Amino acid sequence: MNLFDIFNRIEKHDPDVYDRMDTRRKAMQQFARTGRVIALTALPLALGSLFKKAYGRDTPGIIAVLQYALTLEYLEAEFYTKGVAMAPIPAGAAVGAITTIRDHENAHVALLKTVIGQLGATPVAKPIFDFSAGNGSNNGPFKDVFTNYALFLAVAQTFEDTGVRAYKGQATELMENNDILTAALQIHSVEARHAAHIRSMRRALLSQDSIKPWITGKDTGGIGAAVQASYNGEDLTTQAGANIVNIGGSGVDADAASESFDEPLTKAAVLAIVDPFIV
Repeated sequence: MNLFDIFNRIEKHDPDVYDRMDTRRKAMQQFARTGRVIALTALPLALGSLFKKAYGRDTPGIIAVLQYALTLEYLEAEFYTKGVAMAPIPAGAAVGAITTIRDHENAHVALLKTVIGQLGATPVAKPIFDFSAGNGSNNGPFKDVFTNYALFLAVAQTFEDTGVRAYKGQATELMENNDILTAALQIHSVEARHAAHIRSMRRALLSQDSIKPWITGKDTGGIGAAVQASYNGEDLTTQAGANIVNIGGSGVDADAASESFDEPLTKAAVLAIVDPFIV
């Protein structure tokens, strides 16, 4: 077995492989140390273990995160699909924007299902949703969501803001696989644009300048206590141990400090938020 030839061939196929393993020298040293204490017949297994560090293809944690993300995307995709079909969305730019967001969410669902399948797992089944947030009663606080356009936008804003924080909260769990991490961050950025656009639509509809394209403190944008859990923790003004308020004598106030950074939500927090919408 010509180990140097194996490493050279892998490096030609994937020039970045050693960046993920620290350095080429350390990778070779690690394998050399392993090779001194195992039988020759076990070398293929040792080599596979070494490169698992670089690729993490069979990490159950990655699949779990993707299944979680798929559940959230199912929620949004069905919400916008029903919204376009049922809600009294004004013709023109408004229905065009919601239709585009619907198509984005359905594309996210298709991508996640494909990737999960490629990793050898079965995509989680789509739940039955109750968009009234009534746990299946269809009589929850948002029961008029598909007949009241303002309420439809309010729920859409909450879903988008929650989705942005949800993806951010799981990013570190995907760092073993650069391709999947990149795809997740691309979805995250699109969700952020959705959130900003929906907020701008609400601002125009309600003529409320207090509704901004971003989150200020832990303010819900006028939606109220029913969605407060999606915004708790966004009022943080300290990042990396530094208090952003008036940092460096800049005059930055607490509102601007909180607006400058999005805070992640834990998986447990997100599941608790969406639980009323799942039957």
